[in-house]
Amino acid sequence: MEKYIVTLDEGTTSARTLVTNKKGDIVSIAQSEFPQYFPKDGWVEHDANEIWNTQRSTFTQALGKANITGEQISAIGITNQRETAVIWNKENGLPIYNAIVWQDTRTAKYCESMGQKDVDMVREKTGLIINPYFSGSKVKWILDNVEGARQLAKEGKLMFGTINTWLIYRLTGGEVFITDHANAQRTLMYNIHTNDWDDELLELFDIPRSILPEIKSCSEVYGKSYAGLISKQDMTQIPVCSSIGDQQSALFGQLCLNDGESKITYGTGCFILMNTGEKRVMSTHGLLTTIACAYDGKITYALEGSVMVAGSAIQWLRDNLRIVYNAVETEWYAGQVTDDRRVYVVPSFTGLGSPYWDAYSRGGIFGLDRGTKREHIVRATLEAIAYQANDVVNAMQKDIKKDLKFLKVDGGASKNKFLMQFQADISQTNVVKPVNVETTAMGAAYLAGLAVGYWKNVDEIRKNYKNDFELKPTIDKKKADWLNKGWSTAVERTFSWLKDIE
Repeated sequence: MEKYIVTLDEGTTSARTLVTNKKGDIVSIAQSEFPQYFPKDGWVEHDANEIWNTQRSTFTQALGKANITGEQISAIGITNQRETAVIWNKENGLPIYNAIVWQDTRTAKYCESMGQKDVDMVREKTGLIINPYFSGSKVKWILDNVEGARQLAKEGKLMFGTINTWLIYRLTGGEVFITDHANAQRTLMYNIHTNDWDDELLELFDIPRSILPEIKSCSEVYGKSYAGLISKQDMTQIPVCSSIGDQQSALFGQLCLNDGESKITYGTGCFILMNTGEKRVMSTHGLLTTIACAYDGKITYALEGSVMVAGSAIQWLRDNLRIVYNAVETEWYAGQVTDDRRVYVVPSFTGLGSPYWDAYSRGGIFGLDRGTKREHIVRATLEAIAYQANDVVNAMQKDIKKDLKFLKVDGGASKNKFLMQFQADISQTNVVKPVNVETTAMGAAYLAGLAVGYWKNVDEIRKNYKNDFELKPTIDKKKADWLNKGWSTAVERTFSWLKDIE
């Protein structure tokens, strides 16, 4: 009887389940979107119960499509949107407020009010910066603003988790309350030197330790799914064996396991991670020090840059401006203009992430003239994704004081050849795309499989990795610098926009 690994890949706009075999082939996928809520300007929320229900329905659909039973599943792995915060009542298992999403900026003013001493302490202990992006200020906001929340927390009746913790809790019928080191570190409550929750950080955000989950590695058996998860006829209880944030999972799935290897994932946002091995490299150029993985008895680290808007800029072209009807069309439109107009779109719709960290920036289009056409704007929006990623790549190269030899790419937009070639051109480095771009799901699948011996070791997994293409730069450094200069000028003109117009 053939056995499989199932990955729950819970993203920002959709939940997916993927079934993988021993060769690393994806046997079936089921995906469903769930609603996004925007109650006020800058607020982004999800209903945690809707996430669970959507995720569970994709799980049963994926098994049905592959025509496999619970007995054939060796393990379940989980990868998730990071930083999104959920707090629920321990007694009834119900969230006390909507999940506050990583893109949410409601706590920007609170984060800005922090004194320099606290800012430095957070940076030194967490490897991150004080920013509304991370979970800490979101948790504080829920405890401060939801009626009765502080009292319930005092009584030990609340549980906090990022989405992985919530899914594991629901998957195991409320039996297991854990997180992993990679997700825990993104909360601003975790100390990267002690690899544990930190009392001084908890005191800073006024968060009681009692609401926090236990921290485990990214690859071990946490517990089993509840009987009846699959159906009333199939009561198999399946080991739940991996938990890792989506970007770290993609780094593992791309097999960037050695010091200096890096990847770019193009999703709703765009995330660039470089493995730094067991060294914690503290950035001086606006990047984050993050945990790459806790596996096989050791913790490895990475440098990370986060671009807030990437694929969602294409959604904006499609849904808001309606100048394309399908994301696939963008590649064709971009190829229709070959003049020397330099139109720049800066899609800082929710502020700028790495390396600028400006929550008050807002989007702009620069370089318009009477000859500008829709094609220029489509092309400039695609180019903006590459420019933003390149800003992070440049910062990484400065931090490690050497050039990157190649960038491994994955995620939806990595299928866009125009964008990938432009990335190679302005970054002046080779861009490598694997045949299987589902690297986020594969990272969690590999970690789950390793936990139960489905794969013996990483060497066995390496045999599954195959390149689709490798693109080299087609322009010289002088031309790339000229293009990048225009981009930098455009970005600078969006800085502090909301403050400047107050």
